[in-house]
Amino acid sequence: MPLQETLAQVDADLTAGRTPLARQRLRGLVSSFPHDLSLRRRLAEVYRLYGDAAEAGRWMYLEEDRAADETAAFEARYRPSGRRMTALAWRGREADAATFFAREQLAAVRDACAEELGRPVDWDDPASYQGNPAGQDDVSERWTVGGVLAGVGCLVLVVLFLVVWVIGLVSLFD
Repeated sequence: MPLQETLAQVDADLTAGRTPLARQRLRGLVSSFPHDLSLRRRLAEVYRLYGDAAEAGRWMYLEEDRAADETAAFEARYRPSGRRMTALAWRGREADAATFFAREQLAAVRDACAEELGRPVDWDDPASYQGNPAGQDDVSERWTVGGVLAGVGCLVLVVLFLVVWVIGLVSLFD
């Protein structure tokens, strides 16, 4: 669907109260047109409808007239800078940004990430800026209740299999 047609559909979705669908369409547009700051601004407006200051700050991060509280919420939610780079969903060179302010912001985030990681990073290579700069895993991202329960369940199944196998061997030789 062409850009203008999709934007018209976003407007129709918002008018009809289909905010999640409008948000989804705008996220797709930002993914397809990462350099279009007006799409990011519209997506921030939708997140404001949800009351999600961090996501509104995320999509307004490259705008000079952004709200300080939203920016702070975004920066707090997306730490370290590698996560912030991922969240900004930028592709290409910083020079491709439409405004001087956006170019400065992108460069500042990239430079902070490079400093944290101790190596150069690139917007077009997500592997270059993902990871923990201290070399330590974030336990909250590594361990989840579901993951632990799945691991315990697998362990119980293995133990039961071994018990049945041993009982079968003992029965065979009796």
